Amino acid sequence: MKPFFSVRELRSGYAGGVVLDGVDLDLDAGGIVAVLGRNGVGKTTLISTVMGFVRPYEGSVVLDGREIARARVDVIARAGVGVVPQGRRVFAPLTVAEHLAIASGRPAPGPWTRARVLDLLPRLGERLGHRGNELSGGEQQMLAIARALLRNPRLLLLDEPSDGLAPAIVSQVGEVIQEVAAQGMSVVLVEQNLGLAFSVAKNIAVMQKGRIVHQAACAEFASRPEDRRRLLGVD
Repeated sequence: MKPFFSVRELRSGYAGGVVLDGVDLDLDAGGIVAVLGRNGVGKTTLISTVMGFVRPYEGSVVLDGREIARARVDVIARAGVGVVPQGRRVFAPLTVAEHLAIASGRPAPGPWTRARVLDLLPRLGERLGHRGNELSGGEQQMLAIARALLRNPRLLLLDEPSDGLAPAIVSQVGEVIQEVAAQGMSVVLVEQNLGLAFSVAKNIAVMQKGRIVHQAACAEFASRPEDRRRLLGVD
């Protein structure tokens, strides 16, 4: 049986330089894979290449049998890929309600409506009239997730969603990731926070120098501190 999402021999970079140097990755429908690695190994470039922000030099990206490598960003989004970018990228002058209205325009068919998103993320419902620059970091992250969900993606890419957040908010982010996966959405989670990654992911993939060098079940990797020290430099 073919995986729902697969990357094969993906090479990409910037201005002719190579950052991704032959990445292979598989993900089943409704699965969560955590992509781990030290800073600068290519994790964000992987997200950007899958989403079409960076054009690959070589390789394949297939979503549910459809090749999407080298497609435009809007085509990839309509194919069912959503992204929560690193740094959240909330528009400072727009209110929460305005962000949600923009994201709700011409949505793909699916379960995630404005009402359901606000039910999942009730704090946003309390902040509808607040501008992006009036939100806390955690509220901005929830807004970034809400925007992505309102497009009803089948594959959600999250780039460092725990960055700069308090532990309680990180826990909430983890609960949201588990909920969307339980509803059948596939998730690629790029993350430095091993606690978050281990709490939600079924599988892990470790990147080094633009390649996936280790893949394992999350529970297995979490139980092997020697692998974490060797591959990530942490206990």
